[in-house]
Amino acid sequence: MDRHEFDIIRPYNAGEMKGALSSLLADRHFDRMCSGLVPWLPRAVRNALLRTLFIGVKTPLDFQLRFMKPVVKYVLHKCSKGVSADFGNLDKQGSYTFISNHRDIVLDSAILDLELHLAGFRTTCEIAIGDNLLIYPWIETLVKMNKAFVVRRSLAGKDRLEGSRLMSRYMHHAIGEKHENIWIAQREGRAKDSSDETQYSLLRMLNLGGESADTRENLRRLHLVPLTISYEYDPCDYLKATEFQLKRDNPDWKKSKQDDLDNMRTGIFGYKGRIAYVVSEELNGVLEEMPEGEFTKEQYIELAARIDRIIHSGYMLWPGNYVAADMLSGTQEFAAHYTERDRKKFLKYLEGQYAKIRLEHPDREFLMERMLTMYANPVRNKMRACGL
Repeated sequence: MDRHEFDIIRPYNAGEMKGALSSLLADRHFDRMCSGLVPWLPRAVRNALLRTLFIGVKTPLDFQLRFMKPVVKYVLHKCSKGVSADFGNLDKQGSYTFISNHRDIVLDSAILDLELHLAGFRTTCEIAIGDNLLIYPWIETLVKMNKAFVVRRSLAGKDRLEGSRLMSRYMHHAIGEKHENIWIAQREGRAKDSSDETQYSLLRMLNLGGESADTRENLRRLHLVPLTISYEYDPCDYLKATEFQLKRDNPDWKKSKQDDLDNMRTGIFGYKGRIAYVVSEELNGVLEEMPEGEFTKEQYIELAARIDRIIHSGYMLWPGNYVAADMLSGTQEFAAHYTERDRKKFLKYLEGQYAKIRLEHPDREFLMERMLTMYANPVRNKMRACGL
């Protein structure tokens, strides 16, 4: 296999890191971003400092540990009440494809990398990131330094299929030959209503790069591990509600590059409360129950539903989730899970988020219902997954 075929999507290799840093430091958009963070430092001093800090950074893993680890720890300290994560189901020397629900554009995978490192795993994850988020060249450079590979969502028709084949081959290469871990979301983009569902087309893509005629075997070789990510508060909830109204009022409305940047910034620096990562066992047991040979569309859909049940059953639920579920249903079905103080606290939080919405004609009832639904859906899905 020609390994250069992956150059267009793969993370940087060890020998490319120094050149990537030089590219970053020469980029005027990156410089503008840095000047906004530390305006008191002249550009020459900033660049010299970054080059000094880069000494000894030879690989993307080195970069993550030198730069991303302290940044993520700082963000979690300032913007959350901490993370719970248990990797007891996994061998720390193994290589896994974590397939998870998607809550935050940047932090979902960044927190996973940190927790894997703290838990003693030999490496972190290569991260699947859509090219729609690579708004500026410096962003693509930075994420490839951070072990990201590119999902080429901008392709269409036959090119899109070939792009999927290439990505699948790369993922099989990363797991089987590079012995890396991978993180990939269960669907394209975040579920804005927090009702997480695995796209069966994703599973089809994972099979495309396998060398076996048996779909089960191709998927087994990726060591799929469903992962459930739960945030007590979603700092982007009001932005998602805003998007719902904009789309409702104008079906042709589309997010701008600035909207994506606002979502990334708000997701990183907004308050998240408690965070939980629930890691399941490998999916091999489920795959054994599937038929040999090539899967039909219905079998992919069935496997996606099985993954959904695993992810949904792993949700960590907090008082606000139960309050939202009862408010939407007009009942007190889940009243045992929260106090009156919890209810008032959550309502105050929602009012604060609603106050951040910037629309010319905000539809309060619709917007509040959309935010409540984001917090209620994990309750509904977990109840269904657990047969309750």
